[in-house]
Amino acid sequence: MSAEAVEKRSFGIAAAEEQSAALIEQDVACGLENIPVRVWPLGAGPRPQPFQYTPDHVAGPGADIDPTQITFPGCACVKTPCLPGTCSCLRHENNYDDNLCLRDIGLEAKYAKPVFECNVLCPCGEHCRNRVVQNGLQFHLQVFQTDKKGWGLQTLESIPKGRFVCEYAGEILGFSEVQRRIHLQTTHDPNYIIAVREHIYNGQVMETFVDPTYIGNIGRFLNHSCEPNLLMIPVRIDSMVPKLALFAAKDILQGEELSYDYSGRFLNQISSNDKERIDHGRLRKPCYCGAPSCSTSLPYDSSLYCPLEKPHTS
Repeated sequence: MSAEAVEKRSFGIAAAEEQSAALIEQDVACGLENIPVRVWPLGAGPRPQPFQYTPDHVAGPGADIDPTQITFPGCACVKTPCLPGTCSCLRHENNYDDNLCLRDIGLEAKYAKPVFECNVLCPCGEHCRNRVVQNGLQFHLQVFQTDKKGWGLQTLESIPKGRFVCEYAGEILGFSEVQRRIHLQTTHDPNYIIAVREHIYNGQVMETFVDPTYIGNIGRFLNHSCEPNLLMIPVRIDSMVPKLALFAAKDILQGEELSYDYSGRFLNQISSNDKERIDHGRLRKPCYCGAPSCSTSLPYDSSLYCPLEKPHTS
């Protein structure tokens, strides 16, 4: 090979490495997702506040369970596919259809049903139809600057109704730490903390608190909408700590901003009890979703703003 050819080859390698480094720099997910997540506009201009990226939950102060710990046993589906009745991960019916779309997401569904996916201990393999959320991003997404809502997240391709879009991942916190962080916030600070309450049996409620403020994923860029195109479903894979999975509540067009209802209402259905708990006399942040049914104010969880718990003394 001539010296000129070697020089051209070296230049080509250097250019490719430089381009690769530029792509990593532009990728909000820092190369930790299946697909890079771009920021628009590229180059000069404001950038999102720095945070540590994680595609999965991490244990934070006060967490009772380490979300990375594997506590669920695997199924025994080796020679047969995972099907309801034979697979221990599928108690009642299939979670997803043949197109990897979440079932029972239509208007006839009144509440979110429990979703358990096959996990790392299951011998069924990566092509099992009961593995969707754990496979990560499947659509190209982009962080962008909105007019009034700060940063937002939009899709760069069409997303069919029922398909998994992304998680809302961050630090798993205890209630006392949630209170502490919220009381440190000013009226100008964004509040990323979400409280998920699942009603199980005998009136028991399972609570999960997630904060992606300092450590989180692209879910932190999702804005609220009173008529959202995403639906949040708790999905469990390796442990009882749920992944807060966001699925398309309807067909989403290329270029649409992605949003979900911060109040956690299933399919945007509000009950009379919810209406009674909306205000509590607190100064509310305005909602700029622009939906015809906009409530004009962002929802908030009043239980997180009660006086700080006093430490127990012996």
